Amino acid sequence: MVLEEPAPVTPTGPLRPRSGPAATPLPGEVLVEVSACAVCRTDLQLCEGDLPAHRLPIVPGHQVVGRVVAMGDGVDASRLGQRVGVAWLADSCGRCRFCRRGLENLCEVATFTGWDRDGGYAHLLTAAAHSAHPLPEDFDDLSAAPLLCGGVIGYRSLRLAGVGPASEDDRDDHRLGLFGFGSSATVVAQVAAHWGWEVYAVTRSAAEQQRALGLGAAWAGSYDDTPPVPFEAAITFAPVGWVVIRALEAVDRGGTVAINAIHLDRMPEFDYGKLWHERVLRSVANVTRSDVREFLELAPLIPVRTDIEVHPLEQANEALTRVSLGRVAGTAVLEVR
Repeated sequence: MVLEEPAPVTPTGPLRPRSGPAATPLPGEVLVEVSACAVCRTDLQLCEGDLPAHRLPIVPGHQVVGRVVAMGDGVDASRLGQRVGVAWLADSCGRCRFCRRGLENLCEVATFTGWDRDGGYAHLLTAAAHSAHPLPEDFDDLSAAPLLCGGVIGYRSLRLAGVGPASEDDRDDHRLGLFGFGSSATVVAQVAAHWGWEVYAVTRSAAEQQRALGLGAAWAGSYDDTPPVPFEAAITFAPVGWVVIRALEAVDRGGTVAINAIHLDRMPEFDYGKLWHERVLRSVANVTRSDVREFLELAPLIPVRTDIEVHPLEQANEALTRVSLGRVAGTAVLEVR
């Protein structure tokens, strides 16, 4: 399913089915036969032009599950037949000042799956071998797909917000606010609870509020409600700037707000008092391969539960439309046959 020109998403466009010969993996690459690819809001932003295209035409999709069916030169032969996941970060230079510090997500020449190179809305894709991650057998293909973006970027958001395993002595002081409760937030809530944090969900959707409570949230309310306690940390998922201000208003002195969005409509002007008292506001940009490895090791231990809505690959436009309208409970996943 190929994007040739960005346009508003409808059940019939802008993606178009295209056929062609399978790509040949270059040295250091693998060819992956895709079985599932989860649909991300970033795919929607790319298709509609909110996220400027790096290359057109392009095959979207960066939460890819499949098996290695061919390899380029220099790839270990044992990888043939391995079940793998391909995530957002396609590759980085490995040499720049960011890569040397373990921040390959900030590499200035990094490339991204479904943005710079063809992604998983297809039967086959090529990927750098070191970016094709072995998947835990605890998750079937469809359930594993949402882990590869919503899960991984949620995990990085937690770490940047200062959230980690709480000791038994100070668990009462660890309260996390989640602003928006879509696919990524459902995973974040489970990881945070596993680490001993109380989770509070802020979302306008009554269904999402109930889903948060079902996952063990201590409280769920709307953006107009005042949370019952100040938060030590907060993560925003909605791609709108005023939600960030709501989160700043809700965190305690010294608290951190992490913005889990690759695109934000704008940041409205706000009073400095909302940031004062050493509150921290920071963005979350992409993920590293170590983020993927760490999260895939952690997910089976919790174990993370993913709620999915399955569509055939040919209905990618319909799946994107449902994401746009907020009608997906959990994550839309394309099943590739």
